[in-house]
Amino acid sequence: MGGPLCGVRVVELAGMGPGPHAAMLLADLGADVVRVERPGGDATVLLPPEQDFVLRGRRSVTADLKSAEGRELVDALVRRADVLIEGFRPGVMARLGFGPEDCLALNPRLIYASVTGWGQDGPLAERAGHDINYLAVSGVLHAIGRAGGPPVPPLNLVGDLGGGSMFLALGVLAALLERGRSGKGQVVDAAIVDGSSLLMQMVWGLHEAGLWSLERGTNVVDTGAPFYDTYECRDGRYVAVGAVEPAFYAQLLMVLGLDSSALPDQLDRSGWPRLRTVLAEAFLARTRDEWAEAFADTDACVSPVLDLDEAAAHPQLVARSTVSDPGNGRQAMPAPRFSRSRPGTPSNPPVPGQDTASVRAEWDAADNPSVR
Repeated sequence: MGGPLCGVRVVELAGMGPGPHAAMLLADLGADVVRVERPGGDATVLLPPEQDFVLRGRRSVTADLKSAEGRELVDALVRRADVLIEGFRPGVMARLGFGPEDCLALNPRLIYASVTGWGQDGPLAERAGHDINYLAVSGVLHAIGRAGGPPVPPLNLVGDLGGGSMFLALGVLAALLERGRSGKGQVVDAAIVDGSSLLMQMVWGLHEAGLWSLERGTNVVDTGAPFYDTYECRDGRYVAVGAVEPAFYAQLLMVLGLDSSALPDQLDRSGWPRLRTVLAEAFLARTRDEWAEAFADTDACVSPVLDLDEAAAHPQLVARSTVSDPGNGRQAMPAPRFSRSRPGTPSNPPVPGQDTASVRAEWDAADNPSVR
């Protein structure tokens, strides 16, 4: 089956970061995604395209937007697309003749989806930046790290992918839904600073209520609480502890063999340093896997910290085929799951330009049944 987005046609203008990731999400859900590559590719990519699994599930054409032939191809694709995704700085696409006004004039039903770091307006709109910069300015980066230590970048999961890609995909889906009522396309302006700030809404709420300290590593879920942290085990590996609720905390102490009456109260912040020391000493008594076995049948919320190779073999991920190897290397499988319109296994990343002729012929035929 084709997935819930079967029949939706997406043009992805090749770039890096959140744009390709969002296009992958749409392709995973069944959309027909065509990636428009520049001739010669992009020298800044980290992997050869055929090994970059973020590029899975779509077809590839090449087009030089500065040439008449390339412009004609993209023009034809835009006219037939439901969605266009681009991740360039504001104004770049307009200068190439494919800005929002240009494309909506060609196709009034088009969802024109732009993802940027700073957004389409504001004093930093045209400034260069990366994930770490957007998190720094939005206050997210300041909140992540241990007490007394520097801010710790959370890979590019919170900015590029959480605040950028996921909100771009959400915006596209919402705009497609609205188009079903109005019959009109529109522009989706997805900015990483906006999305990252929205991901922090719970923290904003706690802070405004006086319940979140701006001092890193002193709050309940930022490693400030000893019952929400990681601990080293006898073999140098780690377990993750998330025993926030009293019932879960009680099970944590039970398995560790600790007497709660001899310890500070769970929520007594003045006793947290001592409690942390006791927990740290207890976990050093066994290896990570020994503790994982000891906690396996409890609700103490204790889990082994696994590396990528170990995670792929974990029984829970294996049971759900969360990570799988469809024949070209391990990768995370599409999410979420659907009861009826289930997407198929993603196809391999395409060689740039391999589908130029077939895409043009197929999309032309789809709009002109007489040529089929």
